[in-house]
Parts: sequence; structure tokens; C-alpha cells
Amino acid sequence: MDDLIYPASLLAIVITAFSFFQSGNTKFALFVLAIGIYIIYSHETGNTATDFKNNMINSIDEKATEFKKTDDTGRYDTYSAKKLVDKGK
Repeated sequence: MDDLIYPASLLAIVITAFSFFQSGNTKFALFVLAIGIYIIYSHETGNTATDFKNNMINSIDEKATEFKKTDDTGRYDTYSAKKLVDKGK
């Protein structure tokens, strides 16, 4: 069953893009084709948008931790910042 999901999703993308193109919605057709390109890229390389997001967040977190360690003032406290953010929700 899992072997059919990838080709079926590509077929659905092609049919949807074709129907958008036939009805004159070229912007939507290009958007659907971009989604298809993303599906093919993520399937072939294993790189996904979620992995990219997680890598960016981890990089920012590491840089903030390094900044906190090198900052002489000692005023930046991640726990109090988290409390302020959670309090605003």
C-alpha cells in the first residue's frame, strides 16, 4: 500500500494542475506544480521543510546560548523570557 502513495500523489498533482490550467487558473496550476516539485525533492533527497525548520531553530538556540555565556551583563535569562511568552498566550 505504501508503494502506491507516492505515484498516486504525483498523479493527483498532475491531474489537478492540468484541470487548473484548462480552466484558465495558471497561477494555481503553477502553485500545484510547485507542490509537486517539493514532493519529488523531499522524496528523492529526504530533506523536508520540517527538517529545515528544526535545523534553523536549533542553530538559533545554540547561538543564543553562546551569546548568553559570552555576555558579561548576565541579564538575559531564557527561563524568564519563556515565562513571559507563555504568560502572553
